Amino acid sequence: MDVGEAEAFLRLFHAEMEAPVPFEVRMAAIRAEIEATGTYEHTVDELTFGARVAWRNSARCIGRLYWNGLHVRDRRGISDPGEVARESVRHLEAATRAGRVRSTITVFAPDRPGRPGPRIVNEQLIRYAGYREPDGRVLGDPRTADLTSAIVAAGWQPPAQRGRFDVLPLLVAGDGRVEVHEVPREAVLEVPITHPELGWFADLGLRWYAVPAISNMPLEIGGVRYPGAPFNGYYLGTEIGARNFADADRYDQLPVVATRMGLDTSTPRSLWKDRALVELMRAVHHSFDAAGVSLADHHTESERFLSHLAKEERAGRSCPTDWSWIVPPMSGATLPVFHRYYDEPDLAARPAFLLPGS
Repeated sequence: MDVGEAEAFLRLFHAEMEAPVPFEVRMAAIRAEIEATGTYEHTVDELTFGARVAWRNSARCIGRLYWNGLHVRDRRGISDPGEVARESVRHLEAATRAGRVRSTITVFAPDRPGRPGPRIVNEQLIRYAGYREPDGRVLGDPRTADLTSAIVAAGWQPPAQRGRFDVLPLLVAGDGRVEVHEVPREAVLEVPITHPELGWFADLGLRWYAVPAISNMPLEIGGVRYPGAPFNGYYLGTEIGARNFADADRYDQLPVVATRMGLDTSTPRSLWKDRALVELMRAVHHSFDAAGVSLADHHTESERFLSHLAKEERAGRSCPTDWSWIVPPMSGATLPVFHRYYDEPDLAARPAFLLPGS
């Protein structure tokens, strides 16, 4: 444990928050705890602040305007895989709120000397299975094909009738064990995708889930690492329509939609991909709105991000930003976030959500 990292975080906490004890008193206690145990424990206020600032520091996130409203669920006493899975389900229930999605994080036990904290292998708490077929194709989501194979190898029995949208169980490592735990259907709010004008769209059988809860990125605060810390905001429409459904290595629906629309797909100069993408995006927005489920659009969220930048500048803070992630994968030049430069991402900034495996 690096005492310097703990001190840097505590100085930030005391600079931005009203602390119940003076900096010197709290820092002395932390030093003593590190000397005695090799690590230290954050107070609830420190944990809450650290998780929120980690979101604020997330250079790839366009939705940081509301970082200070992140709902923090302190579950640091939990390391058992079964309990981690149960609390992850409760996370989904707390975040979903019948479609009024709330930005939420659940923090499980941290790494300690000689005892790593629990870890969720899944990229998100909700992901659809990807089944490799004998001919090399994938039924479902190709992104999860390796994970699906790993979960099956760990003992999961897929449904007898496999489909394109089977919710994967959670693969959780903790207390020296790796276990598979189902995600109850009632905990997963899904939206069937239809179109406001094209009646045949419903025949495509598309649907998507409401809560994008990232679950494999460790949270690091003041030198303490929490490997299990699932967190979510709410979806940006392009994440679903322009990536999950449209990417050729995902559900690859642009050729399907273009063919049903009667577009000329023989040449890219017909702009069939662009036209199909617009209608696919219209379907996603229409469906989430009709279902009363939170969903941001790329135009509004771009304006909100510039508001976030302005607030950070007024607070005297830098706002590291990865342009390639902040500019949505559709209509780039029509968006205000496209036409400017940003502070370079600071990989050393802490608190932070770290890349998987780091």
